[in-house]
Amino acid sequence: MEYGERLKKLRNERGISQQEFADRLKINRSTYARYELGKTQPDFETLQKIADYYSVTIDFILGRSDNTNTQTNDEKEMKEFFSNPELNLFFKEMKESPEEQLEELREIWEVIKKRNKK
Repeated sequence: MEYGERLKKLRNERGISQQEFADRLKINRSTYARYELGKTQPDFETLQKIADYYSVTIDFILGRSDNTNTQTNDEKEMKEFFSNPELNLFFKEMKESPEEQLEELREIWEVIKKRNKK
């Protein structure tokens, strides 16, 4: 699928007109229409605005990837890891621990990190 087709598909999925989207980008509708037709290409700044609006990668728009997700796998894993309530409790305990317990907590933290990488 070419980038113009992807732009059109993304816009239609949002249910907005070319004019509405062009207004959001602060460009002429005819300029945007040429993007969807594949007649011209957006500059980098416009391409970034489009990707940000649709929450997709530039690579997806350009057809270099079928993955629309803007987060890398590492970012996803990190987000999941740090959203763990037990981990938040651990950090709270670590922050409030006396100095002599910190080394033990650091060792536990290293074990947790290693286990989570598996």
